[in-house]
Amino acid sequence: MSDVASSNISFQKAEGIDSSRRTWIAITCGVGAVGGAAVAVPFVSTFAPSERARAAGAAVRVDISALQPGQKVTVEWRGKPVWIIRRTPEQLQTLVKHDAQLADPKSERKPGELTPEYARNPQRSIKPEIFVGVGICTHLGCSPGDRFTAGAQPSLPDDWPGGFLCACHGSTFDMAGRVFKNKPAPDNLEVPPHMYESDTMLLIGEDKKA
Repeated sequence: MSDVASSNISFQKAEGIDSSRRTWIAITCGVGAVGGAAVAVPFVSTFAPSERARAAGAAVRVDISALQPGQKVTVEWRGKPVWIIRRTPEQLQTLVKHDAQLADPKSERKPGELTPEYARNPQRSIKPEIFVGVGICTHLGCSPGDRFTAGAQPSLPDDWPGGFLCACHGSTFDMAGRVFKNKPAPDNLEVPPHMYESDTMLLIGEDKKA
């Protein structure tokens, strides 16, 4: 196994966050496209492996034992923000109700690049309740914001099921990172290679069981 980085992480409930937050990466669409408006980025927590491990693209080991339903944590892998979300039963139920509104509900586009075989299901995950996804919009590389609360709200439809909104150009994704139709983003959010070493220990960057 290659070098594996690990660190303590903190958790925060993320539901309907609308406040302006600092971006994870320098966003291409930040100049001009945003029109001076602040970009809402759900920066919950950051995991910083050693510089050597970062440069080598090492796998990242994360203990998710403290992650509660409705909570999200952000870690870093290969310079990318990776979201780990423990979805609630209600959030899981929404994933089978809006396929007709999605551009790629079965994750058939770029399967080897964006969605590993073991995540080609409605939840896009190994464990139904745990979503692991790269928090970078597939349009211009912005970081979408959390819009976990279902229902009508600014910039979202009245039947919004909960998910993510990219403030740069309005692309929306459901709680499995699947993009809605007629949006600038062409594809679903990336699901990185990952596996479970135990019920609570997640390894991002390797998937030997795949």
